Amino acid sequence: MPDLFSPVRLGEVDLANRVIMAPMTRDRAGPADEPTDLMVEYYRQRAGAGLIVTEGVQPCPAGKGYWRTPGIHSPAQVSGWARVADAVHAAGGRIAMQLMHVGRAAVRANKAPDAETVAPSAIACPDPIPGPDGVPVPTEMPRALTADEIPGVIADYVLAAQNARAAGIDAVELHCASGYLPMQFLSSNSNLRSDGWGGSVAGRIRFVAETLAALAGAIGPGRVGFRICPGVTFNGMADADPAETYAALLRAVDGLGLAWCHLIHIPNAGFDALDLVRANWSGAVIENCGQTRDSAQALITAGKADAVSFGYAWIANPDLVDRFRMGAALAKADRTTFYTGHGDDARGYTDYPAMKG
Repeated sequence: MPDLFSPVRLGEVDLANRVIMAPMTRDRAGPADEPTDLMVEYYRQRAGAGLIVTEGVQPCPAGKGYWRTPGIHSPAQVSGWARVADAVHAAGGRIAMQLMHVGRAAVRANKAPDAETVAPSAIACPDPIPGPDGVPVPTEMPRALTADEIPGVIADYVLAAQNARAAGIDAVELHCASGYLPMQFLSSNSNLRSDGWGGSVAGRIRFVAETLAALAGAIGPGRVGFRICPGVTFNGMADADPAETYAALLRAVDGLGLAWCHLIHIPNAGFDALDLVRANWSGAVIENCGQTRDSAQALITAGKADAVSFGYAWIANPDLVDRFRMGAALAKADRTTFYTGHGDDARGYTDYPAMKG
């Protein structure tokens, strides 16, 4: 019977265990949004994870919304991620890159001067976002993408995935949660289009379905996963019927042979998201959100999840798998250093020690 420490194969990626490192924004990239030496060390330290899913990485300049988040669209960025991948692999780990286009969830001061803010519809994100100094400010009004432009956005994702693979990254994960561009297409309150990319459920799921199909065609379906969170309201999301929307999405992409569905599992009135996924998706599931070692083990044992991801626990515990295996206490992270905006500041980033002995 499998447990948290059993190997598992997700698509084309073989994992040594089922303890996943969830993607977490850390605001530590260099001035050109390139991975730094500290980022290389940060990920290397956590290579004991069955799979590391990186922080959200913008596939193109328009996809950036937060200060000092990394990209994968310039030679310097690709080179930086190659160093990250090499370090993780040398330590015996596997690493996937989360591709994150924020769409309307953007602050002008955080973006390149010539980078537009775009979305399915010209509706601003109502939630403020931290600027370069860390103080939340109102988001920028987006420009609605034209129907002719949307295939170009999908092409940006494809090139990003190809760049990630060229850098030695094992797989990519399409970020379809947290109110970013793919979720803006999915949600009925942020996608008010009347063309083939909106309106009906079939229209609203089209962008995500076609992007996943394009990624699968470019780098192989076994190296592509996706992350969802049905019902989340972060960054102004309010879908009229998330159960209907996500059931349709899951059914639409189920036949692509993708590597995993990464579920952020939050409470919803009227349906359970994990049950929804299992009823409409036949592939591997990574469960996420508030799990403990014991609850994660129970999910694996019951066959409800193939792997479980942890976020905050990885910040202060670079040896999290070893601590879980030994039943050791977990160190606590300092929330004041979660986001610093400085690529050369190790505090709260690479200075958490592993267990002694």
